[in-house]
Amino acid sequence: MPAVFGHAVGMRIDTHDVAALERGVSLLGSGGGGYGGLGALLLRQRLAAGRDVVVLDLAELPAEARVVPVGVVGATAVFSEKLPSGAEFGAAVAAVERWTGTTADSVVSIEIGGMNGVIPLVVGCDLGLPVVDADLAGRGLPRLDQLSLAAAGRDVTPAALAEPSGQVLVLAQGSASDVERTARAFLTSAGGWAAFALPPIPVRDLPGCSMPNTVTHAIDLGRRALAHPTAFVTEVGGRVLAEGRVMEVSRRPGVGRHGQPTFGRGSVVVADHGTQALLRLEMENEYLLAIRDGAVTASTPDILTVVDRRTGVPISCDLIRAGTEVAVLHLPTAEFWTDPRHLPAVAPRAYDIDCDPVLL
Repeated sequence: MPAVFGHAVGMRIDTHDVAALERGVSLLGSGGGGYGGLGALLLRQRLAAGRDVVVLDLAELPAEARVVPVGVVGATAVFSEKLPSGAEFGAAVAAVERWTGTTADSVVSIEIGGMNGVIPLVVGCDLGLPVVDADLAGRGLPRLDQLSLAAAGRDVTPAALAEPSGQVLVLAQGSASDVERTARAFLTSAGGWAAFALPPIPVRDLPGCSMPNTVTHAIDLGRRALAHPTAFVTEVGGRVLAEGRVMEVSRRPGVGRHGQPTFGRGSVVVADHGTQALLRLEMENEYLLAIRDGAVTASTPDILTVVDRRTGVPISCDLIRAGTEVAVLHLPTAEFWTDPRHLPAVAPRAYDIDCDPVLL
């Protein structure tokens, strides 16, 4: 692909980058975000067919260029059962373009963790647009009202959802919580998942409401993890919380504010082989809290990841099982979330866990 803006050349994504990207986004999903392998499969298909995608640093884009955030929302597990037609993301982007009267110059991921860390590159291939080296979460997050746009006080409307059967819904106005609630209601009747697009953001505004360099970070993280499945952690400023066997996994319905049902909750207990300590992980869609022998030792928004000790493959919250030999990893969060103005959106109390954040 030739330079997209002036002399900007960016980073061309090749097939040999995909495995590292897949591993990196899976680690950054913190046990959630959906299976990155599905997005990687779609990306490999595009690249094998001769399509191209370039990842551009923010500095390579003109200040007035417009960036459209895109991703998948809903039950990503359904994605493998109800496959995309290929038109959903183009329809969602076109809807916000029509509604705002602007044209997308590039796309950016709504979250780097899990499937949404790869899908925008697929969208870039399909629409012929570059992908910005950034995202709106820095990790896996369960709710649209937790994205950095909302935490920074920016509007998240108009937003568009496009589902595989062709239905497109535009949310013209509303708060981030309104968008989250309405999107979930739409997904119930739309088959479980939909393509999602937010209003175009001028490049000059992105530094204050996004996480920079997260695509290249995910690729670098993935390369390190593929080479050294657990030893890479200290290289990136993290630590290993435990290495041992999963002794127990319990799951229970989640109850949110005012007694309303929410995402399911659960706990994982790991017996550390070296110290004999018990490490308990509290989880929702992601791993949220680590408690060692009764004391909180790590929490969201830092990234808690569980990997298979033999293979280094991350194990998601929905697939972890008793008897598995695992390593529990603690990785640092994006700097955006350590800002006291933004931290409440993703701290433990944002998940109704009465605990202060414990960060690296």
